[in-house]
Amino acid sequence: MSKDVLRTYHRALTEAVAPLTPWVETLDTLTRERLIDAPHGDLPRWLSALEKLPPVTARCDVDAATVTLSSTGDPLTPTQQMSLEQGLRELMPWRKGPFNFFDTFIDTEWRSDWKWQRLSAHISSLAGRRVLDVGCGSGYHCWRMLGAGADFVLGIDPTILFLVQYLAVKRYAPEAPVWFAPLRMEELPGEAEAFDTVFSMGVLYHRRSPLDHLLELRAALAPGGELVLETLVVAGDAQTVLMPEDRYAAMRNVFFLPSTGMLEVWLRRTGFTDVRVVDVSPTTTQEQRATDWMQFQSLADFLDASGQTREGYPPPVRAVLVARKA
Repeated sequence: MSKDVLRTYHRALTEAVAPLTPWVETLDTLTRERLIDAPHGDLPRWLSALEKLPPVTARCDVDAATVTLSSTGDPLTPTQQMSLEQGLRELMPWRKGPFNFFDTFIDTEWRSDWKWQRLSAHISSLAGRRVLDVGCGSGYHCWRMLGAGADFVLGIDPTILFLVQYLAVKRYAPEAPVWFAPLRMEELPGEAEAFDTVFSMGVLYHRRSPLDHLLELRAALAPGGELVLETLVVAGDAQTVLMPEDRYAAMRNVFFLPSTGMLEVWLRRTGFTDVRVVDVSPTTTQEQRATDWMQFQSLADFLDASGQTREGYPPPVRAVLVARKA
């Protein structure tokens, strides 16, 4: 798969996001730089893996726990099935999912469908909405958002491997209004006010300035739009926040873990109203674990015998909050 394919994707992405003034120019420039002008060193290898995926017509089912691709013609031959699995395995590790490519099931590190199940009953209907997914990983939740009725979904994440994993699905659903840009939220300028719903899931604790992140999310929302925020939290009152000395559950880039009460204060201080905590759930080793498709260490390796993180902090608990831009 040559740079011509990336140029084609870049053009299509830029056209799709054209209404998102003032984002479009920055998005265009940074995407071109990261995919074409100065690409990641592993990008040629990952694109070669994509070439192994057989060129078959497919249906993409996005309204169930597993994002599923199935042939609309003849079943894949054994040779095609072997080439398919080889290509998908060359895109490991697969962290967010699950996916099913023509009966090749990708059991990802995270059961991301569990998170979707926890929050989907508590958010406004996505039917007809323009949606932004910040820190979208492989794009799994973007496809679920489409399945929930969204008219347009843009996922952003700086990890190029995740973009290629998204392209593996997009290859078989080229007309789907789901897009991925290899960007960080803080790189995008201005008050876009372009989205009816903005999701930020698993991002806030990675930001040195969590309030700036909330302000960036607010700026992306249209007036009256809805924020869906999912992040690590700790127990405590509205003045409680944990800042790890160094790592948290082996992660280097974890900065602030607030209580849900503190998080509500942050949201109100940054201009959100109707703030609601809709779910608080511990992360278990059944939800995040090593699999055949993600063979590195996972959560079980980062906890001690007492269930604390190996640094001695409380084990991971995640909360989902929903708020509205006034």
